[in-house]
Amino acid sequence: MQFTVRDWMMDLVVFVDPEATVAEALAMMRRRYIQSLIVKKTAANPEYGIITSRDISDKIVAQDRNPRDLKVKDIMSSPIITVPEDMSLKECALIMKKHRIHHLPVVNKDGEITGMIAAADFLVAAEALSKEPGEHLS
Repeated sequence: MQFTVRDWMMDLVVFVDPEATVAEALAMMRRRYIQSLIVKKTAANPEYGIITSRDISDKIVAQDRNPRDLKVKDIMSSPIITVPEDMSLKECALIMKKHRIHHLPVVNKDGEITGMIAAADFLVAAEALSKEPGEHLS
């Protein structure tokens, strides 16, 4: 069976303002139990960005920086790499591997962000691939 990104993506996409502090972004991530946020487009920030738990680890904790002193725009990755909803899960995994990333925004045919797929989503997908048709995940 061939799975698509749409089959495994999370529909919940949480946006953050690029001018928000990293501390505010951290609070959003913690309250919603998510590992990434999409940074909104603004007049001063014309491209979407992304901030992930890995950015927090690498750019805040590992560098002993105070998240209250930094804006989201200071640590976000931009422009972002996206994948279409109808892309195969295998192709998506190869993109993540190539770019060494763990979170990808998913876009529809109009280029609008409709979901997120993360490396952790592949755990359940891989288990599903091992099942026979009609067999349920336990």
